[in-house]
Amino acid sequence: MRVVDLKIEDIAFGGKGVGREQGKAIFVPYTIEDELVSAEIVREKKQFAEAELVEVRKSSPHRVTPGCPYFGQCGGCAYQHIGYEHQLAIKWRQVRDVLQRIGKLKHIPLRPIIPSPKPYGYRNRITVHAQDGVIGFFRRDSHRLIDVERCPISRDDVNRELIDLRGRNPRDGHYTLRTSSSRRVFSQTNDEVADALRDLIVNLVSPNQDLLIDAYCGAGFFAKALLDNFERVVGIDWDRFAIAAANESATEKETYIGGDVEEELARREQSPFIESDLQRLGNPHSLTLIIDPPAIGLSKNVRHAILDLAPTTLIYVSCNPATLARDLKELHQKFTLNSVTPLDMFPQTAEIEAVAHLQP
Repeated sequence: MRVVDLKIEDIAFGGKGVGREQGKAIFVPYTIEDELVSAEIVREKKQFAEAELVEVRKSSPHRVTPGCPYFGQCGGCAYQHIGYEHQLAIKWRQVRDVLQRIGKLKHIPLRPIIPSPKPYGYRNRITVHAQDGVIGFFRRDSHRLIDVERCPISRDDVNRELIDLRGRNPRDGHYTLRTSSSRRVFSQTNDEVADALRDLIVNLVSPNQDLLIDAYCGAGFFAKALLDNFERVVGIDWDRFAIAAANESATEKETYIGGDVEEELARREQSPFIESDLQRLGNPHSLTLIIDPPAIGLSKNVRHAILDLAPTTLIYVSCNPATLARDLKELHQKFTLNSVTPLDMFPQTAEIEAVAHLQP
């Protein structure tokens, strides 16, 4: 394979630096914009190429020493070579760019990114794999494992669980290690940023409203924080264990439905809880809808159902800015985008969380 000299022009969503050779984009991991690097081409396509970093010939002032001895081998982190403040700037810019490119949005009311108070030691759970005496994570771009004694982005009690697991010589398999306070249903892995996310949404919602529909509600993390704002709250999630957890502390004003969000919203006449609550609304503009879908975003049917429901407040929590941009492009037909707020739920990685606030 040949080696090329490149100037890194930008950082692509996913974390790889982008340089160009005769107009063709070449993606190089572990680089920073404005750096001059030598890179070895490892895969070449007609429109782009992928390369591995050989040498940083002129380094960025934002380059730092990674905090993990496995960085560059482990597939989990992409940004440990970048100072934290600059990681935040990159992620903010990526959200803006993807909303412009995919969402075709021009005047984006993009707020400052909410940082993580802990750039390291924030994860309240990890999943490790054991095979043939090796316990750890998958290597980058591989199904081979790298043996990991400690994960620096995880909390101390999670790392103690890892030490304990390694001492038991476990059978081959997958093991989820958690803090003692981490629930067995889905929850965010960064407690401090999850709290900031919840507080952000509480501040976006007006008081004294009739109905909240919290789609993809999990155990009711948002719904229960907003109980005082609504006469009725309906949560929907496919995870019946999460619904059971939500019901453990449910009040009379709360209803949690274990089912498919698409079916419950798109064919809501089959959902007596939602339909009866919609009929009870004296003012159809007193409906708030929170949606927190998986990374694939909203299905076409869910997007259409949202347009039909026409809630007076729509809050979209996204873990994938690309699918958020795709969905906002269609929702923009009937809604005005009031704000987009990125959050750094996963420092040192290329993942980005964002919250969009829309109204008709």
